[in-house]
Amino acid sequence: MHQHVHAGAPAAPVVSLSGITKRFGPVLANSDVSLQLYAGEVHALLGENGAGKSTLIGILSGLLQPDAGSIVVRGQTVSIAAPREAIALGIGTVFQHATLVPTLTVVENLLLGQPWWVRLRRTQTLERLAELSRLLGVSIDPDATAGELSLGEQQQIEIIKALWRGERVLILDEPTSMLTPQGVRELGVVLNRLRSEGMAIVLITHKLHEVLEFGDRLTVLKLGQVVGALEPQRFQEMTEDQARRFIVSTMFGRKEDSVDSAASARAPVAAAKRQTSVLQQPALLESRGICTVRRQREVALDGVSFTVHSGEIFGVAGVDGNGQKQLAEVIAGQMQASSGQVFFDAHDLSSASVAQRQALGLRYLTDDRLGEGTVGSFSVALNSVLKRVGEAPFWQRGWTRDAQITSYASELIATYDVRTPGPDAPIGTLSGGNIQKLLFGRELIRAPKLVVYNKPTYGLDVANIQAARDRIRAQAQQGVAAVIISTELEELVELCDRVAVMSRGRMVGIIEACDDYAEAIGGLMVGGDSR
Repeated sequence: MHQHVHAGAPAAPVVSLSGITKRFGPVLANSDVSLQLYAGEVHALLGENGAGKSTLIGILSGLLQPDAGSIVVRGQTVSIAAPREAIALGIGTVFQHATLVPTLTVVENLLLGQPWWVRLRRTQTLERLAELSRLLGVSIDPDATAGELSLGEQQQIEIIKALWRGERVLILDEPTSMLTPQGVRELGVVLNRLRSEGMAIVLITHKLHEVLEFGDRLTVLKLGQVVGALEPQRFQEMTEDQARRFIVSTMFGRKEDSVDSAASARAPVAAAKRQTSVLQQPALLESRGICTVRRQREVALDGVSFTVHSGEIFGVAGVDGNGQKQLAEVIAGQMQASSGQVFFDAHDLSSASVAQRQALGLRYLTDDRLGEGTVGSFSVALNSVLKRVGEAPFWQRGWTRDAQITSYASELIATYDVRTPGPDAPIGTLSGGNIQKLLFGRELIRAPKLVVYNKPTYGLDVANIQAARDRIRAQAQQGVAAVIISTELEELVELCDRVAVMSRGRMVGIIEACDDYAEAIGGLMVGGDSR
């Protein structure tokens, strides 16, 4: 566990956030959040997807304005109305997704954003780059093209870019999400050097081992609120095991006195009863050591193996971007595996097309309902047969049979309660919930054996979320298997017989339904051990 020695009591905080509240429509992203950042400290900010970490950082970096609350920087109350004002206040941010232009050199990237009337001062730029490289303890070729650097080196440039104007506060948003273990070690060296220089650092992460390794102070966010915090002294006095238990129970534990906990506690027990019979069913889907080639800025699948049984609801948990979408696309046939095999209903799918997989009863519901799942300008009717273009009875000898398509769509609209002016309305005019109902219907109406759902309830209102979950459950009772990829832990706990956790393209463990289901899954998600 990381031990950082403080010389006496800390001075006044460099930055103090008090009572920060931010709403997006009905969603309360931050609710009365207070946070202090001190010089010479790494303040770890931990929380799962949707906890409010990104909103808070957006406010601190000038991208968002709070609805309530105050920000004090070095004793002065400030309003950070734009990113340039954050920079002027000495607050630099390294966002999770790269901002470097891959075709430009390191020097050219560092000069981007300078006023057009300032001549490109190469000599001064090289001197500043050398100075910051020494500070970070890294070696960088100024004329290398950014796109040719490793992800770790690209991140070092991002940090240098954030420190370029002498920042005293550095915000790192999920900095290790794309790094190799070597890259993470290099980042640790950089953090130690910056801390010793008196920098105040915010480390946003969802990985428990990074908090233990790098953090001096800890704040845990859940559903937009601060639910737990550790001061440096208390943090240092804890053993690694005590800190791990505190963090996992704070992030994922049930509050026994809450009304919600009674409902969420029921689900795993019910699932455990189902499980015995479900897991005795034959294996319907089997993945054996699936690997993929890494696409730009994405992780690759690395030896993913699991089985799903008929009638089983199998969950895949993890923070977005850890290979879940690649897994869904390999199963559906939209992405090629570089090695390994997928078997479905005793068929080897290695050379099977998307259409052949559908004919076998394998379905895929994408997470991108507007970009990938539908064509917004097409009618509801045409979208209902989008995956069956050219097939009878909707097409005959190349001619579209509108009456058959309309009749089929009308049945689907009625069965799945799609609220639309009619089958001819452009699907882009429907609400997200109604588009999702149509997509559910499109996959379920044709007797599937297994459906892969990627974030099936993302962006839906409470009523539509419950309707979607009820449908998945009802299908499972009929023997239809489901693979549910979701970043909503509560959803997986409510629905699934077993949940696998993905991290960096690997399946790090599979948890069976149990009384402390959420904590067991959460422990794996933040870097615990599989059981």
